[in-house]
Amino acid sequence: MSRPCSPNAKPLHGLRVLDLSRILAGPLAAMWMADLGAEVIKVERPGNGDETRRWGPPFVGGESAYFLCVNRGKLGIALDFATDAGRGVLRSLVQTSDVVVHNFLPETAAKLGLGYESLRELNPRLVYTAVAGFPPGPYRDEPGFDALIQALGGLMAITGEEDRPVKVGVAIVDVLTAWAALSGTLAALLVRTRTGLGQAVEATLVECSAAALANVSQAHLLTRNEPTRLGTAHPHIVPYQAFPTADGLLMVAVGTDAQYRALCAAVGRPDLASDPRFAANPDRVKNRETLVGLLTEVFQARPRAEWTAALKEAGVPAGPVNTLGELFGDPGLVGRLRVQVDHPTVGRYTSVGCPMSAAWPPNPLPPPRLGEHTDEVLRRLEIRA
Repeated sequence: MSRPCSPNAKPLHGLRVLDLSRILAGPLAAMWMADLGAEVIKVERPGNGDETRRWGPPFVGGESAYFLCVNRGKLGIALDFATDAGRGVLRSLVQTSDVVVHNFLPETAAKLGLGYESLRELNPRLVYTAVAGFPPGPYRDEPGFDALIQALGGLMAITGEEDRPVKVGVAIVDVLTAWAALSGTLAALLVRTRTGLGQAVEATLVECSAAALANVSQAHLLTRNEPTRLGTAHPHIVPYQAFPTADGLLMVAVGTDAQYRALCAAVGRPDLASDPRFAANPDRVKNRETLVGLLTEVFQARPRAEWTAALKEAGVPAGPVNTLGELFGDPGLVGRLRVQVDHPTVGRYTSVGCPMSAAWPPNPLPPPRLGEHTDEVLRRLEIRA
């Protein structure tokens, strides 16, 4: 349960999180809790453990990159919930934890005795964070997978080009749901400081996907018009997209009419600023194809580094479409997120921490090998297997 902390401790210092989740959304939320100072105990099934241990290549030192990316900072134990002994240990862990995170299907959680009502009886102060695919209703007990949810949840309706939908290149719905689960957990812990009682928190993949549509969903709900896929372009702002240059793609993000006029001056086309077809943003959206064609001709004449420098000097948001090597090679972009991890089989490697200042520096504890800390954790908590 919660323990005293110093004034300079991280926000979740002294709290214990029991991570029963697998794959991405739940483990990522729990890893961020570790970066925020919590002690996180990851519980896996003996034998195979978390499915992402086998999701690869790449594998390094017998570990998958997928598993390593969301399980840093945790102690790892193996428990068989099918046995009386395993269930007894789990009950003891619940009684000594502040938060439990899981992503079992609702019917599975009930069969395992892991429903909220059951765990609340064991620990009324427990914050119970569940990640599910779908809200209560006809799809409630169906599993949620990121690519499927991107299709069902509207992201593929707007991502890609014209009649060619694509999914976002990372499991973005899982990541969004991890943020929702973390936020809900923090809110519930805040309420607990006032009431002394925990509560149930739920984040579903499909609702997080729909909520992330933001301005696009609002435009549809107001007009009932279906959006079109615009590649890197913006549905409501022009020019706001990637342009080919002499040696690569340049992202230009003009958000105001003043920035548009500055862009025209910087690229040597002040006539485009005075052209009534492009005077204000609604005009530019209406005449998108014409303006984009004219600007494409301009940008292709020079390298993107030159354009980046010229546009920045003019106060126009612009920059290269980076490769991952360029991103992680630029400490000005991600220097605070990088964490060096020493793993017994992988060796020393760089990973990424929680992008929240209260979580810095990230927890460097290496992701656990399957069941690595079982004896240590049970002995320390005086729990008998």
